[in-house]
Amino acid sequence: MQKPMGVGAGRKPEWLKIKMTSGASFAATRQLLGRHSLHTVCRSAMCPNLQECWSRGTATFLLLGDVCTRTCRFCAVGKAEKAAALDPDEPENIALAVGTMRLKHAVLTSVNRDDLDDGGAQQWVTTLRAIRRVAPSTTLECLIPDFQGRESSLDMIMGEIPEVLNHNIETVPSLYSKVRPQASYTASLKLLRRAKDRHGLATKSGLMVGMGETVEEITTSLYDLIHHGCDMVTIGQYLQPSSAHLPVERYITPGEFEQYRDIAITVGFRHVQSAPFVRSSYHAEAYAQNSESLP
Repeated sequence: MQKPMGVGAGRKPEWLKIKMTSGASFAATRQLLGRHSLHTVCRSAMCPNLQECWSRGTATFLLLGDVCTRTCRFCAVGKAEKAAALDPDEPENIALAVGTMRLKHAVLTSVNRDDLDDGGAQQWVTTLRAIRRVAPSTTLECLIPDFQGRESSLDMIMGEIPEVLNHNIETVPSLYSKVRPQASYTASLKLLRRAKDRHGLATKSGLMVGMGETVEEITTSLYDLIHHGCDMVTIGQYLQPSSAHLPVERYITPGEFEQYRDIAITVGFRHVQSAPFVRSSYHAEAYAQNSESLP
Protein backbone atom coordinates (compact mmCIF):
# COMPACT_ATOMS: atom_id res chain seq x y z
CA MET A 1 0.00 0.00 0.00
CA GLN A 2 1.20 3.47 -0.85
CA LYS A 3 1.93 5.69 2.13
CA PRO A 4 1.33 9.42 1.67
CA MET A 5 4.54 11.16 0.65
CA GLY A 6 4.69 13.92 3.27
CA VAL A 7 7.55 14.40 5.67
CA GLY A 8 8.37 12.72 8.96
CA ALA A 9 6.71 13.87 12.17
CA GLY A 10 9.54 16.01 13.52
CA ARG A 11 9.52 19.81 13.44
CA LYS A 12 6.49 21.25 11.68
CA PRO A 13 7.22 22.17 8.06
CA GLU A 14 6.90 25.74 6.80
CA TRP A 15 3.45 25.18 5.32
CA LEU A 16 2.08 24.46 8.81
CA LYS A 17 3.25 27.70 10.40
CA ILE A 18 0.41 30.19 10.94
CA LYS A 19 0.81 33.93 10.81
CA MET A 20 -1.17 35.16 13.82
CA THR A 21 -3.39 38.15 13.10
CA SER A 22 -6.35 39.67 14.88
CA GLY A 23 -8.39 42.81 14.74
CA ALA A 24 -11.63 44.43 15.79
CA SER A 25 -13.78 41.55 14.52
CA PHE A 26 -11.68 39.02 16.44
CA ALA A 27 -12.04 40.99 19.68
CA ALA A 28 -15.76 41.52 19.16
CA THR A 29 -16.35 37.81 18.54
CA ARG A 30 -14.38 36.83 21.64
CA GLN A 31 -16.27 39.35 23.80
CA LEU A 32 -19.64 38.24 22.45
CA LEU A 33 -18.95 34.57 23.15
CA GLY A 34 -17.71 35.39 26.62
CA ARG A 35 -20.71 37.58 27.41
CA HIS A 36 -23.10 34.74 26.65
CA SER A 37 -20.87 32.07 28.30
CA LEU A 38 -20.78 30.14 25.04
CA HIS A 39 -18.42 27.34 24.08
CA THR A 40 -16.91 27.02 20.62
CA VAL A 41 -15.19 24.08 19.03
CA CYS A 42 -12.69 26.64 17.73
CA ARG A 43 -11.26 27.08 21.21
CA SER A 44 -12.14 23.73 22.83
CA ALA A 45 -10.59 21.70 19.99
CA MET A 46 -7.64 24.09 19.54
CA CYS A 47 -8.50 24.76 15.90
CA PRO A 48 -5.58 26.31 13.94
CA ASN A 49 -8.02 28.57 12.07
CA LEU A 50 -9.40 30.30 15.17
CA GLN A 51 -7.68 33.62 14.49
CA GLU A 52 -8.78 33.73 10.86
CA CYS A 53 -12.39 32.74 11.51
CA TRP A 54 -12.94 34.96 14.55
CA SER A 55 -11.40 37.86 12.65
CA ARG A 56 -14.06 37.27 9.98
CA GLY A 57 -16.74 37.26 12.69
CA THR A 58 -17.49 33.54 12.36
CA ALA A 59 -17.39 30.73 14.92
CA THR A 60 -18.59 27.15 15.33
CA PHE A 61 -20.83 26.88 18.38
CA LEU A 62 -20.33 23.90 20.70
CA LEU A 63 -23.51 22.53 22.28
CA LEU A 64 -24.01 20.36 25.39
CA GLY A 65 -21.14 21.89 27.32
CA ASP A 66 -17.41 21.50 26.72
CA VAL A 67 -16.77 18.05 28.23
CA CYS A 68 -17.10 14.90 26.11
CA THR A 69 -17.92 11.43 27.43
CA ARG A 70 -15.66 9.68 24.91
CA THR A 71 -11.91 9.24 24.78
CA CYS A 72 -11.01 9.80 21.12
CA ARG A 73 -7.24 10.13 21.00
CA PHE A 74 -7.14 12.90 18.39
CA CYS A 75 -9.42 15.43 20.08
CA ALA A 76 -8.44 18.24 22.47
CA VAL A 77 -11.92 18.66 24.00
CA GLY A 78 -12.09 17.83 27.73
CA LYS A 79 -13.23 14.32 28.69
CA ALA A 80 -15.16 12.71 31.55
CA GLU A 81 -17.49 9.73 31.99
CA LYS A 82 -20.27 12.07 33.12
CA ALA A 83 -20.39 15.75 32.21
CA ALA A 84 -22.21 18.63 33.88
CA ALA A 85 -25.95 19.13 33.60
CA LEU A 86 -27.12 20.85 30.42
CA ASP A 87 -27.41 24.62 30.52
CA PRO A 88 -31.07 25.52 29.90
CA ASP A 89 -30.04 28.97 28.64
CA GLU A 90 -27.62 27.60 26.05
CA PRO A 91 -30.09 27.44 23.11
CA GLU A 92 -31.31 31.00 23.57
CA ASN A 93 -27.81 32.37 24.16
CA ILE A 94 -26.52 30.75 20.97
CA ALA A 95 -29.49 32.14 19.05
CA LEU A 96 -28.84 35.64 20.40
CA ALA A 97 -25.17 35.36 19.42
CA VAL A 98 -26.08 34.26 15.89
CA GLY A 99 -28.49 37.18 15.61
CA THR A 100 -26.01 39.71 17.02
CA MET A 101 -23.27 38.52 14.67
CA ARG A 102 -25.74 38.70 11.76
CA LEU A 103 -24.48 35.38 10.49
CA LYS A 104 -25.59 34.27 7.05
CA HIS A 105 -24.54 30.73 7.94
CA ALA A 106 -24.14 29.22 11.40
CA VAL A 107 -22.34 25.98 12.22
CA LEU A 108 -23.35 23.99 15.30
CA THR A 109 -21.58 20.98 16.73
CA SER A 110 -21.48 19.23 20.08
CA VAL A 111 -19.57 16.95 22.35
CA ASN A 112 -20.75 13.35 22.75
CA ARG A 113 -23.09 13.02 25.74
CA ASP A 114 -23.48 9.26 26.08
CA ASP A 115 -24.55 9.89 29.68
CA LEU A 116 -27.88 11.38 28.52
CA ASP A 117 -30.86 9.27 27.48
CA ASP A 118 -31.21 11.05 24.13
CA GLY A 119 -27.53 11.99 23.79
CA GLY A 120 -28.54 15.64 23.96
CA ALA A 121 -30.77 15.57 20.87
CA GLN A 122 -33.55 17.66 22.44
CA GLN A 123 -31.05 20.42 23.28
CA TRP A 124 -30.01 20.40 19.64
CA VAL A 125 -33.61 20.76 18.48
CA THR A 126 -34.32 23.56 20.96
CA THR A 127 -31.22 25.42 19.76
CA LEU A 128 -32.08 25.07 16.07
CA ARG A 129 -35.59 26.35 16.66
CA ALA A 130 -34.32 29.26 18.77
CA ILE A 131 -31.93 30.32 15.99
CA ARG A 132 -34.65 30.16 13.37
CA ARG A 133 -36.88 32.29 15.56
CA VAL A 134 -34.21 34.95 16.14
CA ALA A 135 -32.45 34.78 12.75
CA PRO A 136 -34.80 33.13 10.23
CA SER A 137 -32.61 33.93 7.22
CA THR A 138 -29.51 32.22 8.67
CA THR A 139 -28.68 28.88 7.07
CA LEU A 140 -27.68 26.10 9.45
CA GLU A 141 -25.06 23.37 9.38
CA CYS A 142 -25.24 20.63 12.00
CA LEU A 143 -22.00 18.74 12.64
CA ILE A 144 -23.46 15.97 14.76
CA PRO A 145 -22.02 13.07 16.79
CA ASP A 146 -23.27 9.55 16.16
CA PHE A 147 -25.68 9.41 19.16
CA GLN A 148 -24.60 5.75 19.49
CA GLY A 149 -26.70 5.04 16.40
CA ARG A 150 -29.91 5.95 18.27
CA GLU A 151 -32.34 6.49 15.39
CA SER A 152 -34.85 8.49 17.43
CA SER A 153 -32.19 11.05 18.36
CA LEU A 154 -30.85 11.25 14.82
CA ASP A 155 -34.33 11.73 13.40
CA MET A 156 -35.10 14.50 15.89
CA ILE A 157 -32.24 16.60 14.57
CA MET A 158 -32.44 15.59 10.92
CA GLY A 159 -36.17 16.30 11.02
CA GLU A 160 -35.39 19.97 11.62
CA ILE A 161 -34.00 19.99 8.04
CA PRO A 162 -30.72 21.89 8.45
CA GLU A 163 -29.25 23.14 5.20
CA VAL A 164 -26.20 20.88 5.74
CA LEU A 165 -25.97 17.71 7.85
CA ASN A 166 -22.33 17.03 8.67
CA HIS A 167 -20.87 13.96 10.38
CA ASN A 168 -17.18 13.16 10.24
CA ILE A 169 -15.84 9.66 9.74
CA GLU A 170 -12.49 11.21 10.79
CA THR A 171 -10.21 8.40 9.61
CA VAL A 172 -10.00 5.07 7.78
CA PRO A 173 -11.34 1.79 9.26
CA SER A 174 -7.94 0.31 10.12
CA LEU A 175 -7.21 3.20 12.51
CA TYR A 176 -10.55 3.33 14.33
CA SER A 177 -9.44 1.23 17.29
CA LYS A 178 -6.75 3.76 18.23
CA VAL A 179 -8.32 6.98 16.89
CA ARG A 180 -12.05 6.57 17.67
CA PRO A 181 -12.25 3.51 20.00
CA GLN A 182 -15.89 4.14 21.01
CA ALA A 183 -17.16 4.81 17.51
CA SER A 184 -18.02 2.70 14.49
CA TYR A 185 -17.00 3.42 10.89
CA THR A 186 -20.03 1.49 9.62
CA ALA A 187 -22.40 3.34 11.95
CA SER A 188 -21.08 6.68 10.75
CA LEU A 189 -21.67 5.70 7.14
CA LYS A 190 -25.20 4.52 7.98
CA LEU A 191 -25.87 7.87 9.68
CA LEU A 192 -25.00 9.74 6.48
CA ARG A 193 -27.13 7.37 4.41
CA ARG A 194 -30.07 7.96 6.77
CA ALA A 195 -29.71 11.73 6.43
CA LYS A 196 -29.83 11.43 2.65
CA ASP A 197 -32.43 8.68 2.12
CA ARG A 198 -34.86 9.35 4.97
CA HIS A 199 -34.59 13.14 5.25
CA GLY A 200 -33.25 14.28 1.87
CA LEU A 201 -30.49 16.40 3.40
CA ALA A 202 -27.33 17.80 1.85
CA THR A 203 -24.59 15.77 3.54
CA LYS A 204 -20.97 16.38 4.40
CA SER A 205 -18.14 14.50 6.11
CA GLY A 206 -14.47 14.94 6.90
CA LEU A 207 -11.19 13.08 7.19
CA MET A 208 -7.92 13.80 8.98
CA VAL A 209 -4.71 12.56 7.39
CA GLY A 210 -1.19 12.02 8.65
CA MET A 211 -2.04 9.37 11.27
CA GLY A 212 -0.73 6.32 9.40
CA GLU A 213 -3.35 5.80 6.71
CA THR A 214 -2.43 4.88 3.13
CA VAL A 215 -3.48 6.59 -0.09
CA GLU A 216 -5.48 3.49 -1.01
CA GLU A 217 -7.33 3.61 2.31
CA ILE A 218 -8.23 7.26 1.86
CA THR A 219 -9.45 6.55 -1.67
CA THR A 220 -11.57 3.63 -0.44
CA SER A 221 -13.10 5.77 2.32
CA LEU A 222 -13.96 8.48 -0.21
CA TYR A 223 -15.78 5.86 -2.31
CA ASP A 224 -17.53 4.60 0.86
CA LEU A 225 -18.78 8.12 1.60
CA ILE A 226 -20.08 8.60 -1.94
CA HIS A 227 -21.84 5.23 -1.85
CA HIS A 228 -23.57 6.30 1.38
CA GLY A 229 -24.96 9.53 -0.02
CA CYS A 230 -22.29 12.02 1.06
CA ASP A 231 -22.20 15.15 -1.11
CA MET A 232 -19.29 17.17 0.31
CA VAL A 233 -15.99 16.37 2.01
CA THR A 234 -13.16 18.05 3.90
CA ILE A 235 -9.63 16.64 4.18
CA GLY A 236 -7.07 18.18 6.55
CA GLN A 237 -3.83 17.49 8.38
CA TYR A 238 -4.09 15.93 11.84
CA LEU A 239 -2.16 17.99 14.39
CA GLN A 240 -1.35 16.53 17.82
CA PRO A 241 -3.00 18.70 20.52
CA SER A 242 -0.67 17.52 23.30
CA SER A 243 1.82 14.79 24.18
CA ALA A 244 -1.08 12.77 25.64
CA HIS A 245 -2.78 12.54 22.25
CA LEU A 246 -2.10 10.34 19.25
CA PRO A 247 1.19 11.38 17.62
CA VAL A 248 1.40 12.63 14.05
CA GLU A 249 2.99 9.99 11.84
CA ARG A 250 3.75 12.35 8.97
CA TYR A 251 2.96 15.79 7.62
CA ILE A 252 1.22 15.62 4.26
CA THR A 253 2.47 18.09 1.65
CA PRO A 254 0.22 20.72 0.02
CA GLY A 255 0.81 18.95 -3.30
CA GLU A 256 -0.56 15.71 -1.96
CA PHE A 257 -3.60 17.47 -0.56
CA GLU A 258 -4.24 18.61 -4.12
CA GLN A 259 -4.01 14.97 -5.22
CA TYR A 260 -6.58 14.03 -2.58
CA ARG A 261 -8.81 16.82 -3.85
CA ASP A 262 -8.52 15.48 -7.40
CA ILE A 263 -9.38 11.95 -6.21
CA ALA A 264 -12.44 13.23 -4.31
CA ILE A 265 -13.70 15.13 -7.34
CA THR A 266 -13.14 12.09 -9.56
CA VAL A 267 -15.02 9.89 -7.08
CA GLY A 268 -18.00 12.21 -7.39
CA PHE A 269 -18.08 14.78 -4.57
CA ARG A 270 -19.86 18.00 -5.42
CA HIS A 271 -17.72 20.17 -3.17
CA VAL A 272 -14.24 19.43 -1.77
CA GLN A 273 -11.80 21.27 0.46
CA SER A 274 -8.44 19.57 0.89
CA ALA A 275 -5.48 21.41 2.43
CA PRO A 276 -3.33 21.22 5.58
CA PHE A 277 -5.46 23.57 7.70
CA VAL A 278 -8.87 22.50 6.41
CA ARG A 279 -11.26 21.57 9.21
CA SER A 280 -14.91 20.48 9.24
CA SER A 281 -16.37 23.96 9.45
CA TYR A 282 -13.64 25.90 7.64
CA HIS A 283 -15.29 28.22 5.09
CA ALA A 284 -18.51 26.33 5.76
CA GLU A 285 -20.58 29.05 4.12
CA ALA A 286 -19.28 27.86 0.75
CA TYR A 287 -20.76 24.42 1.43
CA ALA A 288 -24.11 25.94 2.33
CA GLN A 289 -24.18 27.81 -0.97
CA ASN A 290 -23.22 24.64 -2.80
CA SER A 291 -25.91 22.63 -1.02
CA GLU A 292 -28.62 24.68 -2.72
CA SER A 293 -27.84 22.95 -6.00
CA LEU A 294 -27.81 19.45 -4.55
CA PRO A 295 -30.70 17.08 -5.32
